[in-house]
Amino acid sequence: MDSSFSSIVPAPEDPILTVYFASRDDPSPVKLNLSGGSYRSEEGKPLVLQVVRRAEQQLANDLSRDKEYLPLDGLAEFNKLSSKLILGDDSHAVKENRVVTIQCLSGTGSLRVGAEFLAKHKQERVVFVSNPTWGNHPIIFSLAGLSVEYFRYYDPKTRGLDFKGMLEDLGAAPTGAIVVLQACAHNPTGVDPTLEQWEQIRQVVRSKSLLPFFDNAYQGFASGNLESDAQAVRMFVADGGECLIAQSFAKNMGLYGERIGALTIVCTSEDVARKVKSQLLLVVRPMYLSPPIHGASIVTTILKNSDLYNDWTVELKGMANRILSMRKQLYEAFQARGTPGDWSHIIRQIGMFSFTGLNEKQVRFIAKEYHIYMIHNGRVSIAGLSSKTVSQLADAIHAAVTRVS
Repeated sequence: MDSSFSSIVPAPEDPILTVYFASRDDPSPVKLNLSGGSYRSEEGKPLVLQVVRRAEQQLANDLSRDKEYLPLDGLAEFNKLSSKLILGDDSHAVKENRVVTIQCLSGTGSLRVGAEFLAKHKQERVVFVSNPTWGNHPIIFSLAGLSVEYFRYYDPKTRGLDFKGMLEDLGAAPTGAIVVLQACAHNPTGVDPTLEQWEQIRQVVRSKSLLPFFDNAYQGFASGNLESDAQAVRMFVADGGECLIAQSFAKNMGLYGERIGALTIVCTSEDVARKVKSQLLLVVRPMYLSPPIHGASIVTTILKNSDLYNDWTVELKGMANRILSMRKQLYEAFQARGTPGDWSHIIRQIGMFSFTGLNEKQVRFIAKEYHIYMIHNGRVSIAGLSSKTVSQLADAIHAAVTRVS
């Protein structure tokens, strides 16, 4: 029988999934997968926060709860608390009712809904993303029908920010273009602008009437402080201009599989906000109709209860501190081995990931000889390391840079 799909060709390999499958199929007892974007405990296990367990227990004990559909925009209390978390308690934009927040399917879903909305209503259809950026960014915006361009961001020579190049490229962008900015803990590089640099970025963005779209996937996960990690976003909101913010609770609450996030659009007036919300719901309705209730209920329970919220900030700080400790231990391991090159970028970078500077050949060597798996561009998940595996990675990288060019 003829197949309707006989002309389909295999999809190109996904660089992250390819590494994941290679690690999964490796029988070595010492294998280590540092390719993913999930936090691991000191024992190398997925971590469910204690505060999440307590929130779920509260929800389970509440027999008045049901499993009815949520409205198109999600759980109202979740939306209110999510916007407050990123914009702050004293946000003028919130007080002036010019903020729209809708529950979405984690950060990816928030970006996708935002992209579809922009494709429908934005006259300038060019989106600028950093070079490099998270692999899903260009795909999400391209699939929405927008044209994706890149601005300079990472300097491989310094393994830091190419700030001059970034400002030049944003300054040369077409007036009204969309620019995707990562609020903190840049993926994949771990390189963030300073607050002073953020202010210069804001000035260029506003002077060119660019529309900032913040990807806020790691609030609290970079510095360990929710307020500090929100400063860049709040800087843009405070000037009265428009912006979009995609939020995720996957990392900072460990709710990866709950797919819980929010899209916030800060508008110039209450009237514009009302119109924007009506059009956002038209994007959501044919896409997934109603978002899931459980993750939103967990987040809401934690954010609205002061005891749970405070305990969450302690656990969040503990995760961020453990990542910082892994960075320090890895850097010291390189120092102890006399590994060639300057490895200070390991402790300068921030968040889950580090751009090691390793090339693809070296990465493949490490996988083959040491059974350690990372993305072929040299991105390694620091959050996947433990005190027991730091030396294993340091040995592998030392061997790679001394034996493979």
